[in-house]
Amino acid sequence: MSETTTSGDRGVKATSDIVGEMMASTELSVNAPDVAEPVRAGAIVGRSPGQLAWMRLRRDRVAVASAGVLGFTVLVVLAAPLIEWLYGDDPERGHSELLNSIGYPIGVAGGASGDHWLGITPQRGYDLFLQLIFGARTSLGIAVTASVLAVSLGVVVGVLAGYVGGWIDRMVVWFTDFMLAFPFFLFAIALVPSLSSRLADSFGEVAVWKRIAVIIALFTVFGWMTTARIVRGQVISLREREYVEAARCLGAGNVRIALRHVLPNILPPVIVYATLETGRVVIFAAGLSFLGLGVQPPTADWGTMLSAGRQVLAVAPHVATVPGILIFIVTLGFNLFGDGLRDALDPRLRNT
Repeated sequence: MSETTTSGDRGVKATSDIVGEMMASTELSVNAPDVAEPVRAGAIVGRSPGQLAWMRLRRDRVAVASAGVLGFTVLVVLAAPLIEWLYGDDPERGHSELLNSIGYPIGVAGGASGDHWLGITPQRGYDLFLQLIFGARTSLGIAVTASVLAVSLGVVVGVLAGYVGGWIDRMVVWFTDFMLAFPFFLFAIALVPSLSSRLADSFGEVAVWKRIAVIIALFTVFGWMTTARIVRGQVISLREREYVEAARCLGAGNVRIALRHVLPNILPPVIVYATLETGRVVIFAAGLSFLGLGVQPPTADWGTMLSAGRQVLAVAPHVATVPGILIFIVTLGFNLFGDGLRDALDPRLRNT
């Protein structure tokens, strides 16, 4: 009996020794790569969604080139007073002595000379070079301000309709469809003169800032609907997600959930649409000025320059074509940069 017990104890001891050796070997195999751990950690680095989007955007040459064009335009706009000082002229100073009896510039190429590099405008004789630079300030200032206000209003309306739902959602959808039915440009042509006449002073003059404020308000009132529809659809798809339900179960209020959990996830498409909307507003604002309903001389504006350049197309075509080309380049830059930004933020939309 004792021999049997002794042999059994020996077997248990042998088995425990084998298990111990296996555990030791396992520990060695786990701890062995510790020396190479820093190499592997350095080779594979986790990146945030923002870093991944930035990498994709940098690889898009068209988007980078568009961003460069827009950045250069913004730099010129910011440096406009310095350029005016170095140039030695005033964009609102008329040079009637350089115009003939019918208001056309004297000389070739619209009166181009060492003092006026691109010539002067007809009828009023403003320096064309400075008018282009300060016209960029006016056009981009109106477009960016109106786009930011319109997109912001659309985000507020879209989040309210999509998150609250119910009768509020139905009313917002109905009102959005109602506003989209308005022919914007025809309505602007009819509304701007009426508003401008009400804002005129005792001498019948309308201040420049009042005209700009009317144009910005017009684009804001009639520019929020598309953003609201985009945001509403995004919010409806997000409000039932797991993290929103978890926040609700933890006691978070509707305002906190909308601001902290829903709004950050709808910003990428909103930013993309804002860039596209800015390019659209540049064209529409120039169109209003071209028709005499926007910013008026002596304030520089690309649309006004296009309208004035029509009169001298035969003798100085660059007076009209240069501002037209600038409008085209800036609008195309916003559109291409918006497309590249969309692809960078959501690669699944690249082929859509």
